[in-house]
Amino acid sequence: MSRKIIATFCLLFSVLTYAQVGGESTYQFLNLVSSPRQAALGGKVLTNVDYDVTQGLFNPATINVAMDKQLALNYTSYLGGISYGTMAYAYTVDRRTQTFHAGITYINYGSFDGYDEDGNATGTFTGNESALSFGYSSQIGYSDFYIGANVKLITSKLEQYNSLGAAMDVGLLYIDEDLDFHAALVVRNFGTQITTYAGLREKLPFEVDFGMSQSLENVPLKWHITLENLQEWPIAQPNPARTTSDLNGNQTDEKIGFLGQVMRHSIFGAELFPDGGFNIRLGYNFRRGEELRIVDERNFSGLSAGFSIKMNKMRFSYTHAKYTSAANSNFFGLQIDLN
Repeated sequence: MSRKIIATFCLLFSVLTYAQVGGESTYQFLNLVSSPRQAALGGKVLTNVDYDVTQGLFNPATINVAMDKQLALNYTSYLGGISYGTMAYAYTVDRRTQTFHAGITYINYGSFDGYDEDGNATGTFTGNESALSFGYSSQIGYSDFYIGANVKLITSKLEQYNSLGAAMDVGLLYIDEDLDFHAALVVRNFGTQITTYAGLREKLPFEVDFGMSQSLENVPLKWHITLENLQEWPIAQPNPARTTSDLNGNQTDEKIGFLGQVMRHSIFGAELFPDGGFNIRLGYNFRRGEELRIVDERNFSGLSAGFSIKMNKMRFSYTHAKYTSAANSNFFGLQIDLN
């Protein structure tokens, strides 16, 4: 029975997979990094099955009893004066019905000066978006596989335009307890707009991600590998700034080979003392590093680093992520144990 469920689940992934990346859909905030821990590990980590209740926002299959009565509040000082954050909470009814998860993701774009077509000032306006999610996961029979889903209600207000949408995330998780190895496949934001901004229906930021992680046996280290945006191939485009010219003035565009395309999908991360009261995290996002780096200049784009410290029933997390030499982001998180 479990094999039939897994086969059906994988078939669903292959049917739903289609190309869609940033700038081609609405509600883009849904795929932003949801916590300092994710940000420190390069972004979009899918396989943490522990106290981290925010993880359930990105992969509902990781919802587990260790999240019971955990409340997480996360805030990010993002680029261009934008701020966003998440809140998550989980509650275990009993060991049989497992754990239910709820979360909120919001983003505030700040204030803008408005002008009409003649250049006359029309006053200031704001923009903000939010998503309310409810999630649940369950073990598939007595196997090592777990399946979970989030249902999300999305609201968006941009100037005088409003939109309402609904979406679902579905995750499949494999856990090998002997090797302490986790693997996960997640389909995110499969849904639609219920009401549009101005009569034009837009796609949601559909995304397929795959992740793996493992804790080393004799070293207090846990590694993470995430392959993001698997619905899009190829994902990399030549950078016009890297076009070369020969002595005759002939121009040659940047060539991106198969390995370059694979690396653009890859995110690497590592946690030192992952189960301790204090841990250190480091990550590298290859796509961000490659697309935002400046030619012939070392600016460490794509790198991120952070830490967390537990104080009694609270855990504080902080991450600094490098985008360009002129743009960085800071992530702050507080998780409270309400047991």
